[in-house]
Amino acid sequence: MKMQAWGTLLFITIMLTGNSPPESHIYKTQKGSISFSSDAPLEIIKASSHELKGAIDADKRTFAFSIHNLSIKGFNSPLQQVHFYENYIEAKKYPVSTFEGKIIEQIDFTKKGDYSVRAKGILTIHGLAQERIIKSTLRFQDNILYVKSKFTILLSEHNITIPRIVNQKIAEEITIDVDAEFVENNTSKK
Repeated sequence: MKMQAWGTLLFITIMLTGNSPPESHIYKTQKGSISFSSDAPLEIIKASSHELKGAIDADKRTFAFSIHNLSIKGFNSPLQQVHFYENYIEAKKYPVSTFEGKIIEQIDFTKKGDYSVRAKGILTIHGLAQERIIKSTLRFQDNILYVKSKFTILLSEHNITIPRIVNQKIAEEITIDVDAEFVENNTSKK
């Protein structure tokens, strides 16, 4: 595994296990899902995972998300899922996809309401890191932080190639939906 991937996993592990400064306000995922769809001329492919992990440091406005690629299920057939794991995402070689960075806007994490934000960071899929700014919606309600986002990726930006024989069945641009609930990690308070 490359050094950057190890660094990302270490950061996420520290954030998720509560080993953070005592006065930090760390939110970690209670529930998290990610889904994608490929809308090609001859076929629509959808898959999802309910194993999205993440953490947000409210004081620093930093975040880290990860998903194990083998947790993505669905597809139109079992064979299509196998092809996704082996030929496209190469899950044995690249087991995790991540997004980590910083929320651009200043937000008061103590006030309830809806906020439109931009998350600037490094999106790593298929072992290839790309800097991205992804628009998201944050909602604070009943001590839960909800995060929703919808964006697209080009497969070519992450060195995922589509064989000519199936290029009418797999779109070059994939739509990603993220839906997560966060709770404040009480162990991070004094």
